[in-house]
Amino acid sequence: MSTARSRIVDLKDVTKKFGAVRALVGVNAHVDAGECLGLVGHNGAGKSTLMNVLAGTLSSDDGVITIHGQDLAAHYNVRQAHRNGIRCVFQELSLCPNLTVAENVRVLHTALKGVGWKQRARRLIRDKLEEIFPGHGISTDDVVGDLSIGKRQMVEIARAFTVTTEPLHLVILDEPTSSLDGITAKQLLKHVRKAVSKEQSCILISHLLGEVLDYSDRILVMKDGEVVAERPASEFTRDSLVAKMGTVIEEGSAKVEDPAHKVRGTTPLMVRAQDKYQETGVELLAYKGEIVGLAGLAGSGQTRTLIQIYDAAIKGKRTEKTAVEGPVALIAGDRQTDGIFPLWSISQNVCIRSLKRMVKGWMIDPAQEDAMAEKWKNKIKIKTMNMDDNILSLSGGNQQKALFARALGSDAEIVLMDDPMRGVDIGTKLEVYELIRTEADSGRTFLWNTTEMEELNNCDYVYIFSEGKIVSELARDDLTEEKVLRSSFEKGN
Repeated sequence: MSTARSRIVDLKDVTKKFGAVRALVGVNAHVDAGECLGLVGHNGAGKSTLMNVLAGTLSSDDGVITIHGQDLAAHYNVRQAHRNGIRCVFQELSLCPNLTVAENVRVLHTALKGVGWKQRARRLIRDKLEEIFPGHGISTDDVVGDLSIGKRQMVEIARAFTVTTEPLHLVILDEPTSSLDGITAKQLLKHVRKAVSKEQSCILISHLLGEVLDYSDRILVMKDGEVVAERPASEFTRDSLVAKMGTVIEEGSAKVEDPAHKVRGTTPLMVRAQDKYQETGVELLAYKGEIVGLAGLAGSGQTRTLIQIYDAAIKGKRTEKTAVEGPVALIAGDRQTDGIFPLWSISQNVCIRSLKRMVKGWMIDPAQEDAMAEKWKNKIKIKTMNMDDNILSLSGGNQQKALFARALGSDAEIVLMDDPMRGVDIGTKLEVYELIRTEADSGRTFLWNTTEMEELNNCDYVYIFSEGKIVSELARDDLTEEKVLRSSFEKGN
C-alpha cells in the first residue's frame, strides 16, 4: 500500500443534495498512487454521485476536495480533473454516438489538432484497444452509435486510459464490466492490475462482488450516502461485504429455488425462432412458463434474435424463422438508448406499456395510472419519494427496476430480457430473480440474454450462441461454465 505522501485524492466531509434527497452525507475517502480502490453499495447508495463529484461533472455542496495536496473544492470541475490526471468511465457511457471512434478520442484530448490529428487519434485508440482488449474487432472509423453496447463500453474504457499531453493518475471505472462478457471483463481487470503495478490508480465500482474482492487492494462500502466500512480487500469476504451493504442473503439464495419438475413440451409452445441468418442448426424453443437463457460471448447474435422475436410479435409477422404466440414486452439492457423516456416521469415510464387498459371514455384515467405506478414502486422497491419525479432522478439500477415494472405490469405473456441486470446491486438481483420465477410459475415465459454465468442458473434451458448462430442447447441439470465457454467458441453452421 502506498504512503500518504503519494496520495492522489483526499475527500473530506463531502455532501450533496438533490432537493430533499441527501445523496452524500459527509463522505470521507482517499485514493493513493498504485492502488485499486473497490467501491460497493446498493443502487442509490451514492457511489455514482460521489464519483461524479470526483470527476468534476457534479459540484459538491460542501466539503474539501484535495488533489495532489491542493484544496481545489472552490473551483473544481471536469477541466481541473483532467489536468490533474483524473478520468471517469461513466456507467451510462459518455461517447458521442454520431462520431467515429477516433473522433471521440479527439473530444477527450484537445491536444490532438493540426494536420494529421485524426491519424494520431486512430493510432492512439487502436493501440490502447489492442493492449486492453486483444481481438476486439473494432475499427477506429466505426461510428460509435453503430456499435453494440459492449463495444461502446470497450471504446470508452480504452479512451480513458489513453495519454497525450495531460497526465493519467486515476481512472474511475463505474460498472465497467456490466456490458462485457466474461472474456473481455477478465481482459479489463487484468489491465487494471497492470496499471496499478505502474503506480497508476483505479476506483472499481461493481455489483459483481467477486470482481471487487479479487482485484481491489482496499474496499469502501457505502449505504444511504455514507461510508459505512473501509478496510483492505483481504479482510472482507463476500458475506461480510454483503452484510455491510445492509442485505441479508440466506445461504443458497444466489439463484431462485428450482421449480417443480416440468416435462418440456407439455405446455403450449410460445416462441419458436432461429436466427434469420442461420440456415441450419439448433432452433430456439420456449414453452409456456419457462425461463429460457441465451448465452455466449457478447455480440454473438443473442440481442439480434430477441429483436427478431420482438419485431415478429409487434408487427404480427409469422415467418419461416420466427413464430410468437402471445403479446411481448422487452426489457432493454441499454436503458439510455432503448429503455427509458428521459423527458418523462418515473410513473409515465412504468405505465406506457399498459395505457390501453387505462382508457376511460376518450381519456387515460390518471387514477389508474397512479395506482399502477404506486403498486410497482412498492412491489419492486423503486427507491424514490415521488413517482412523478423525472426518470433521470433515479440511480441507474432503479431506472432498470422501472423497466422491469413496465414489462411485468403489462399484459405481456412473453418477456424478452436483454442483459437487464446491468448495474443492478446483488440484493435487487435476488429480489428480481424470485419475482421472475414467481411470474414463470404463473405461466409467463421469459427469454433471458445474460453475460453472467450465475444468472444462467435461474434458467430452465439455455441456448448458446457463437458467431451469430445457436450452436447448442443445455438443460439446467447439464449446465456448467465449462460447457458454456466451450460452446461459445464453436464455429456456427
